[in-house]
Amino acid sequence: MYVGHFAIGLAIKGVKPKVPSLPIILGVGFMDFVDGLLIMLGADHVTPDLRSGPYLFFDLTFVDWDHSVLMAVVLSLLWAALFMREATTALVAGLAVLSHLLADLPVHNHDLALFPYSGTHLGMGLWGSLGTWSWILEGLLSALLVVWAGWLSLRRHVSLLWPALLLCVLFVALSPWFSPMRWAASQPEPLAHLAHGAIVSLGFLLPGLLLTWLVNRAERQGAAVRLASP
Repeated sequence: MYVGHFAIGLAIKGVKPKVPSLPIILGVGFMDFVDGLLIMLGADHVTPDLRSGPYLFFDLTFVDWDHSVLMAVVLSLLWAALFMREATTALVAGLAVLSHLLADLPVHNHDLALFPYSGTHLGMGLWGSLGTWSWILEGLLSALLVVWAGWLSLRRHVSLLWPALLLCVLFVALSPWFSPMRWAASQPEPLAHLAHGAIVSLGFLLPGLLLTWLVNRAERQGAAVRLASP
């Protein structure tokens, strides 16, 4: 899942508007940011597979160091620890990271281990069984979450129009037809896995920072409107 994680971040922000945006929006992608780094370093392993849909074009051969249940908990605690000065922010930040694993469970193809090197793996496999339809379902889920977050935010005079437009762009960019992962999977090794890792990490870091900025700008504009209201 990709754009769905950002949509979950917007929904969490809508429910907890007083929590800063960055711990939430970067938190929902933290596991994949770490995953990309570990793939480039060789700790995790992916295998190019142009038949692997809907937009990944790689088999996740071994991603236990960030996408196992145990490591998801560890990474959530590490992320939460960065914000321990404020208890609520730390709690929400940690939950944002855990939301990533929960959102991945329906789509991943039975490659989410209980712990590193565990023989037990989870994942309902919608990527493999539904293909492009799983991408469409992710888009529908994302749209519902963004609409809900937008409704919650508009009650505070905060418009999520620009964040929503960004998610639309990201949804199309990582589609079965435009995904840069297809190019990465067609490269020889070691370029293939290095490109995969870089795309994954940067694909969450850079849009996450931009989305954080857009949400913060919308929050400032909303606060100005509230102050000006009688």
